[in-house]
Amino acid sequence: MNIATFFTVLRVLAIPVFIAIYYSKIPNSNLIAASIFILASLTDWLDGYLARKLDQCSDFGAFLDPVADKLLVTVTLVMLAANYTSPWFVAPAAIMVGREVLITALREWMSSTNQRDIVAVGYIGKLKTTAQMLAIIALLAATPGNFNWLLITGYVLIYISAILTLWSMFSYLKSAWPVISQDLKKKSS
Repeated sequence: MNIATFFTVLRVLAIPVFIAIYYSKIPNSNLIAASIFILASLTDWLDGYLARKLDQCSDFGAFLDPVADKLLVTVTLVMLAANYTSPWFVAPAAIMVGREVLITALREWMSSTNQRDIVAVGYIGKLKTTAQMLAIIALLAATPGNFNWLLITGYVLIYISAILTLWSMFSYLKSAWPVISQDLKKKSS
């Protein structure tokens, strides 16, 4: 295991820690959990940087990094949906989780056809991830039920994330459509 992969594994291991702290009764548990989420999110940037800088790119690291990202975001969105039960939060969270499943499956299928580069992460996907992480941090740090600037910021960012989520999803599907339609034509012949 190299240092880049170590940070990816650390991100996965942080998930149960911040969940346990978030639901604990210790003072400021939401702020501590948000801080752990921030650190876990920063390891996403750090592991990629270290892998490139130290020439430690590996097939396992390339597999584990997006899995760790999806686990961190999906588990946190589901956890937050348990606290922010309004359809105004649950709907964009469901859009984001659904998109993650769809695009992960699309990338896997495109890999099986040796065309994964067609659905490589793009600029809109990176913007989506940034807005999503900031929204999650704000909502983790906010106290559900207390209407304040942090909660408003979290909700605004979650909607920006949902819009970018749909935009990136349609962009990936549009890029993959020629391969998908060609495969559908082969199946129907």
